[in-house]
Amino acid sequence: MTRPSASFFDTGALVSVLTTQPLGRPLDYKAPEGGCHLGAFVEVPLGPRKVLGVVWGAGQGDYDLSKVRTVIRVLDAAPMREELQSFLMRAADYTLTPLPAMLRLATRAPGLGDPPSMQKIYRLGDAPPARMTDARRRVLEVLHEHGGLAFTLREVSELAGVTSSVVKGLVKLGAVFEEDTPRDTPYPWLEPDRASKALTPDQAKAAEALVGGVRSETFQTTLLRGVTGSGKTEVYLEAVAEALRRKRQALVLLPEIALTAEFIDRVEARFGARPAEWHSGVTMTERRRIWKMVGQGQCQMVVGARSALFLPFQDLGLIVVDEEHDTSYKQEDGVLYNARDMAVLRGSLCDAQVVLASATPSLESWSNAEAGKYARLDLETRFGAAVMPDLAAIDMRLERLPASRWISPTLQRAVEARVQAGEQALLFLNRRGYAPVTICRACGHQVGCDHCDARMVEHRFLKRLMCHQCGETKPMPSVCPSCEAEDRLAAVGPGVERLAEEAVGLFPDARIATLSSDMFGSARALKAQIAEIAEGGADIIIGTQLVAKGHNFPNLTLVGVIDADLGLQGSDLRAAERTFQLMRQVAGRAGRAEKPGQALLQTFQPEHSVIRAILSGEEEGFWRAEASERHQAGVPPFGRMAGIILSSTDMQEAFDIGNRLARNDGPIRAAGGQVYGPAAAPIARIRGRHRVRLLVKAPKGVALQPALEQWVRPVKGSAQFRLSVDIDPQSFY
Repeated sequence: MTRPSASFFDTGALVSVLTTQPLGRPLDYKAPEGGCHLGAFVEVPLGPRKVLGVVWGAGQGDYDLSKVRTVIRVLDAAPMREELQSFLMRAADYTLTPLPAMLRLATRAPGLGDPPSMQKIYRLGDAPPARMTDARRRVLEVLHEHGGLAFTLREVSELAGVTSSVVKGLVKLGAVFEEDTPRDTPYPWLEPDRASKALTPDQAKAAEALVGGVRSETFQTTLLRGVTGSGKTEVYLEAVAEALRRKRQALVLLPEIALTAEFIDRVEARFGARPAEWHSGVTMTERRRIWKMVGQGQCQMVVGARSALFLPFQDLGLIVVDEEHDTSYKQEDGVLYNARDMAVLRGSLCDAQVVLASATPSLESWSNAEAGKYARLDLETRFGAAVMPDLAAIDMRLERLPASRWISPTLQRAVEARVQAGEQALLFLNRRGYAPVTICRACGHQVGCDHCDARMVEHRFLKRLMCHQCGETKPMPSVCPSCEAEDRLAAVGPGVERLAEEAVGLFPDARIATLSSDMFGSARALKAQIAEIAEGGADIIIGTQLVAKGHNFPNLTLVGVIDADLGLQGSDLRAAERTFQLMRQVAGRAGRAEKPGQALLQTFQPEHSVIRAILSGEEEGFWRAEASERHQAGVPPFGRMAGIILSSTDMQEAFDIGNRLARNDGPIRAAGGQVYGPAAAPIARIRGRHRVRLLVKAPKGVALQPALEQWVRPVKGSAQFRLSVDIDPQSFY
């Protein structure tokens, strides 16, 4: 789409408005009384409805002008900048996503059309009540935990699980302040020149390079690789400070909502105020405030999940993607995009510095740095007195372990020694729930989901079976659903809940805490548990992948990986890379303070090349070997891939269309690519929909998207049929 020459349209001028409705293209309207700017957020009539849209450019004039309707009104919001328009169009072209769907990502805040108004908000007061009740305590805890954030009466009541009268009662006592305020207010100003932590020479050198990049106000991407505990955060916060000095905005993306609490505290300590938070745990009131203030330049820094990349920044000067290797940056439903790659794209369009930070970079980022596309900075040592933990393998073939046990005698002795010394130990298993399979010992039936081709996982803590694909749950059956035999159902294999049960038996005097995302009713409860553990509230931590993501437990000196071979199974082309990253990350939780740490990996394959690379610490050697294998196979990052996912309630329809696509693959072959499939997806049914996949593979320089668009355009199916294209797929389920 070409850029319009006009930036303001007078009353009655023909304008092109892109709406969030799935129409495929912008529609012509007449500019309202008083005119409107290019990029203005507007309300327009569409049939009998009023819908949100953006003035995308000059009208096309290809419609009967007598029937063209007028824009109802211009919303009270800063116009969308040309940079964000370009980003949405480029992202839509790359991911083969309809432009209205991209616009929906950029307008995910409620009440954008509401006029300016006042509201009552509630903050923590300074007079604790003389009589404390559980309900009052919950209200005060909510307000205290969220620092200076304000809440509406409804929001604070819902978060605390109390009636509004409890909050009103605390207002009368002075324990909570009630204020009249504009609905959307600017964020507190951050102070970039406040004293920061003293940096080591390596940190200072890296920070100087990042600060210089921000100062140049030109686009560059830098891979900041630092071993776990090396202080990468303090380094890139110096770049944030420079962006703030230059009156430019900063965005820091984090992969896990549970990481935000500790990080926000560090930002507040560094800059004297809290940044804006953007993630699923933020209230609707706060989301609208962030969206509007970011667009007006009244919010200097945002810390958020991947969708924060689509906020309407006024002048974005720095984007940090922390733990850039993390798979959660890939959106796997709706609009399929990788936030790491989109961050680089957005940075290129607004002359921003992009920092990709990780202890274990993705092979894509590593190879881009090797090729000179990205700058690279390395931090090789831990901050302060901390040193990297010793890593060793426990050969499970030599351990005498009963069939119903998973903690080896060697690991048990190591845990006992650490607990007796007053230190903490972590037992890591990347499986949620109690057991991955429930089987009938009478007939062999495995209890599966009614809506998916997946086994249901027992969650003994919840006393239910759960499908990890669609979220369906049902009570634990007392009889076999197939043969109706009683008392013959058995749990097979371990999950973290079963591991915790075993740990209680082996270490009866130890305080044991289990960290798994599905065991907490809210992000607030999870954050509280993490904070309690960090302060010494547990001797042994049982955890899933959640614990590998940036948490700092100062007294944790031993990490025991229960099944280091788990990620090596299957045909995922990134299996070796992800196992290496996960094992190095979780091992890095040990010994992050003065006490030395150790990581023990239980494995039945100690001679496996990935296990040897993890233990040796020869990271560059691992990346080079992995890159060589991928290069020979012509797969990412040295080739291109796209997944075509066909789904329908009718399995035959999905296969018929898949076979038709495979037979008519001329556009793909003409572009130099190959089509593999169709084949049933590894999980062939999810939420009652049958799933069929095709895989397209092409050389690196191929313009794949135009060929894909031409190939799938003729596909027609029933109302129940869906086709989605996944460019650069990260998973193949």
